[in-house]
Amino acid sequence: MGIDLLGKCALITGASRGIGRAIALAYAEAGADVALLARSADRLEGVAALVRDLGRRAIILPVDLTAPDAAQKAVAVAVHEFGRLDVVVNNAGGSSFMSPVATMRESGWRSTQALNLDATMRMSQAVAQILLEQRSGAVVNVSSVSGLKAMPGMAHYGAAKAAVLSLTRTMAVEWASAGVRVNALAPGWVATDLTEFARTDDSIGQSLISRVPMGRWATPEEVAWPAVFLGSDAASFVTGQTLVVDGGLTVA
Repeated sequence: MGIDLLGKCALITGASRGIGRAIALAYAEAGADVALLARSADRLEGVAALVRDLGRRAIILPVDLTAPDAAQKAVAVAVHEFGRLDVVVNNAGGSSFMSPVATMRESGWRSTQALNLDATMRMSQAVAQILLEQRSGAVVNVSSVSGLKAMPGMAHYGAAKAAVLSLTRTMAVEWASAGVRVNALAPGWVATDLTEFARTDDSIGQSLISRVPMGRWATPEEVAWPAVFLGSDAASFVTGQTLVVDGGLTVA
């Protein structure tokens, strides 16, 4: 039983850049056809072209998953095009600000929950009937080490990602009898455009990386291949788990 996705169809949210882009390309390299979701059609087209260069099918679905009906519509298109879904990667997320709890604006809190938690819940509900009826499939929810430990200035993001971990565990138990696995990834500090502000500021970057035993930033690809494992039949008896990919940050 190998770590490959040959013959599988996957849907990946937040697929236009960073970790999501790397997951999409790794899934294609492992043999999957992919439906790519994000807000930017232009960026998605670039990723789709790379997927096709790898010999796999790709469709793009430019959607804003914070809209209530966006997930349902996107899933309907993906299933129409591919005829099935085998793996769903809930990767869409992120945070655009830092703030201590005492002075955080409610609007910032709510927008962060909408993108990181609500979008994951909506997509999970949108694919539930398909996966449960076919009695097979895998869901990979991308969380963060921010959901596992204190991250001063990032309570809004950490709370959302902690909720994703709780959602993952409950979905895993509820869906296990139908043969559907649900797991989470918890990346640490990854070199993407979302963390560029920290990597280009020596004081912030050095402070963050000094706490990582491996002493460096992860590449997006180092998160993508663990996502391949969780989506593959090599993880056929793994469900309800969180795979931490953080260079030792959470155990130091």
